[in-house]
Amino acid sequence: MTDFGGIIGQELPYLRRYARALTGSQQSGDAFAAATLEAILADNSVFRTDLAPRTALFRVFHAIWSSAGAPVAEQGADTLERRALVHLRGLTRNTREALLLHTIEDLGFAQVGEVMDIPPAEAEALVNIALREMEGSVLGSVTVIEDETIIALDLQSIVGAMGHRVTGIARTRDEARALGRKARPDLVLSDIQLADGSSGIDAVNDLLSELGAVPVIFITAFPERLLTGERPEPAFLISKPYSEEQVRSAVSQAMFFASTETLVG
Repeated sequence: MTDFGGIIGQELPYLRRYARALTGSQQSGDAFAAATLEAILADNSVFRTDLAPRTALFRVFHAIWSSAGAPVAEQGADTLERRALVHLRGLTRNTREALLLHTIEDLGFAQVGEVMDIPPAEAEALVNIALREMEGSVLGSVTVIEDETIIALDLQSIVGAMGHRVTGIARTRDEARALGRKARPDLVLSDIQLADGSSGIDAVNDLLSELGAVPVIFITAFPERLLTGERPEPAFLISKPYSEEQVRSAVSQAMFFASTETLVG
């Protein structure tokens, strides 16, 4: 007998990450993840045991997501979120899904095809289209909060090559606050643990309390610790060690959405 609980439990944090990045918010993403679990509980045959567990889980999610139709701004949504959805409606269908599955969730094109029920070649084509469409859609300024010099410079190089302007690099919570006051960013890219023992989450919360709605991407070696669904958590999360492709994808996605819930450090 298949241990669905154990198998799905191991993959659930990554489903939450994918769903949050796709919808742009923890609340909406977790709602789609919950609907996926409910579908499997109602009929476990939808979870294909001949596929890798993550692929099978994401395949169920994708069927639900596809049937839900185009995202619509919820009542009370801020201007940034509404503008994001306008941009999203201009993108080629299924491109963001393929891009996130391939870059952030690290699925090969064959696995992306299994999730989306398309040939691998079509999955690859969708990823390439997404990269072209998204990277040219929204450009802005980015603040990097990272205490490791080599990683900080690497992130600065990747973001700069995409056409974004880096406002500066902060190594501590205090430096991040000062940098934010000096130049308000359109996006924050932050590590979790900083040089002086301070928290990147606290640094981001400081910035958000002063600057208002700004999209945030967190980088951490332990993503599952911030994907429990038990408290306010980030919508955009990159695992260490990261690839250039993952950073480019996450930055492109986050520029569409404001992920600004206050987080718990």
